[in-house]
Amino acid sequence: MEPITPVSAGQVKLLGDQLLIEGLTVEDEAAVALAREREAAGESLDALVSQAVEIGARILQREQSAADTEFVKAEFERQAHEVEQQFNESAQKVTDGFKQRIDATFDADAGLLPKLLEQYFGENSSSAVQKRVEALVAEMLRTHREALTKQFTADDENNPLNQFQKLTTERIKQASEQQAKQLLEMTRTLSEMQQKMAAAEGEAKGAEALAAEHEQSAAKGRPYEERVAAAIAEIAHNRGDSAEHVGEVSEGGGKKGDVVVDIESQNGPPRGRIAFEAKNVRDYPRSKMITTLDSAREQRSAGYAVLVVPTDDQVPANTRVLEEIHGDKLVITYDPDSDSTLVLETGYALARARLLMGRAETGDVDVAAVTDAAEKAIEILASVKKIKASLTSAKTQIDKSARSVDDMASRVREQLDAICTLTREDDDVADGPEDDAGDEDLAAAEDGAEDDQG
Repeated sequence: MEPITPVSAGQVKLLGDQLLIEGLTVEDEAAVALAREREAAGESLDALVSQAVEIGARILQREQSAADTEFVKAEFERQAHEVEQQFNESAQKVTDGFKQRIDATFDADAGLLPKLLEQYFGENSSSAVQKRVEALVAEMLRTHREALTKQFTADDENNPLNQFQKLTTERIKQASEQQAKQLLEMTRTLSEMQQKMAAAEGEAKGAEALAAEHEQSAAKGRPYEERVAAAIAEIAHNRGDSAEHVGEVSEGGGKKGDVVVDIESQNGPPRGRIAFEAKNVRDYPRSKMITTLDSAREQRSAGYAVLVVPTDDQVPANTRVLEEIHGDKLVITYDPDSDSTLVLETGYALARARLLMGRAETGDVDVAAVTDAAEKAIEILASVKKIKASLTSAKTQIDKSARSVDDMASRVREQLDAICTLTREDDDVADGPEDDAGDEDLAAAEDGAEDDQG
């Protein structure tokens, strides 16, 4: 802010709510320059003077208010500092007083409370409460122990255990004799059971040997390859074809292809040949399967090759049952332990039809009809497999329920045997009226002992 330029002496008066200035001269350069600009602009100088006075008055009033505020603030801070100092001094005095009183009461060495606790509850103090209680309890226990000893060692009617001891001795003797009889009976029973178990074990071993011999027989012990060859031979015979098991015969540089089927060879020269490869393995790779079937076709001079595995789980990965590969290979399942050869017959028929369609002259075979029939056969076979799976699941549940019923029946028989055993024991224990009287005397003696102890 520029320094205020003094004004020349004039006459300044207050007239009501107005300020009257007469003969006022302003020598401030900024004010004169501003008035000259306003006059050059054609504005009234009276308005300029009024604005200048009003603005200056407001500035002076604001500066005065700020000065008053700073004074009040400084005064308030001074007063607050003095109050805070006085409060701190008073608080320190109060704290010191409390500390002295707390030390006098709770100090570990000279405090009043630790001294009193040591006097009445200390381990080394003879007047401690626990010492007095311990002495009283020891005296009471000694007195009661002596009284009970005298009462229960006396050989007269004052001793409530005298009759109880006699009755107990008699009953223990009777129980010992009865237990000896039961042990003898149990020994005889165990001996009989051991003989029966030995006989049953011999029968079981005989049954196992018979089963093992049956497994080694031609009906059950033949390799999977031979059983597949027998089933294919039966199917081929019914269709006018002929099948031959050639698994051990080398042909065309190898032994791939366990069974070969010559189509319509019963009525004349064969119209084609199918090679069947039987595999009873798991995790058989698809690539190896394709290579094996191609080798079987080449070595056996066949136009079609079929892979036969026991279950769906043994079908190569990424391959489905009855899925035709490259138009000259097929994968089917056949479990010799089951009664169904339906899948094997379906695969046989599809391979036979595909081979005959490939060798038929134009117009001799309705290819579309054969294809449609094959698709329907595969579709129906899928339904048959689903129904069979459902029946297998139902049979499993039925067998499980039957086993549960048998188990429950066994448990019922066990409970019935327990009832019979308990009944026999009650009959043996009941010896007559004298025993009942002894039981009543024993119960009375036990009641009297409990009353005396109470």
